[in-house]
Amino acid sequence: MKIPILHIDQFLKSKTLHSLYVNSFADHIQINKTLISKPHSHNFYLCVMFLKGSGIHEIDFDSYTIAPGKVFFLKPGQTHFWKFTSEPEGYIFFHSQEFYELKFLDHGLSSFPFYYSNQNPPLLQLPAEKMKSLSAIFEELYTEYREENLLREVKISGLIHYIYIEFTRAYTADNSIEHVSSSNYSKILEDLEKLINSHFYTEKLPKFYANKLNITTKHLNRVVRDTINKTTSELISERIVLEAKRLIVHTNDNLAEIAHTLEFSDYAYFSKYFKVKTGTTPNEFRKLYFH
Repeated sequence: MKIPILHIDQFLKSKTLHSLYVNSFADHIQINKTLISKPHSHNFYLCVMFLKGSGIHEIDFDSYTIAPGKVFFLKPGQTHFWKFTSEPEGYIFFHSQEFYELKFLDHGLSSFPFYYSNQNPPLLQLPAEKMKSLSAIFEELYTEYREENLLREVKISGLIHYIYIEFTRAYTADNSIEHVSSSNYSKILEDLEKLINSHFYTEKLPKFYANKLNITTKHLNRVVRDTINKTTSELISERIVLEAKRLIVHTNDNLAEIAHTLEFSDYAYFSKYFKVKTGTTPNEFRKLYFH
């Protein structure tokens, strides 16, 4: 069994724009509590800014503190869930890749550092003054989304674009992010991550991905090393281990079934592989997670 994937259509109402959703965060979790109460992933890009509240946001087994001024970004496929210790307030929006990129043809979502690579942190802490100014923009976005004004979609697209630019400026000042040595290397890494996400179940060797990208394995390794200081094999194994962790703790499948899902020849090989990469066996990891 694989992790539930929530589709954007599950949140949309009849008067909404196609492939876009905007709401106050308090209303969002109240309306959609049956959808988001358990670990899940999405088929869309998501952005949340908190104005109040506390708790934990777990994204692919990394836990982050929820606090005023915290902003979280999620890409399609990432698994997450919330644990609140006080009532949250803020804003949330999410959209499909097409919603944004069909309007900004020369500026893809991967050009924003928080969406560029899984190596970059999925969060940002805004200073109080910046939180205040951007909350006004979010409020304008939310108001525009709920009303049927002239050129509504054009204005909404512009507001989201503005928000992403402001977050990018704050993000690059606040985080040590992975930089790419050239736009060509950036595109190769982006395409590689997409290919790994699509094929890691069956293809676990760098040569397959190099062939798909029409470059040599040596050049692919150079690109990955120069951009994120890792090897292609490390990227592939990280994706396999991440999916293994997701299946181990977010499904009720037995460990032999998980080994089969990930297309390992048998459970013994899967267990050995997992322990080499994580330091624990799959069974130990499951027990530790729920301890």
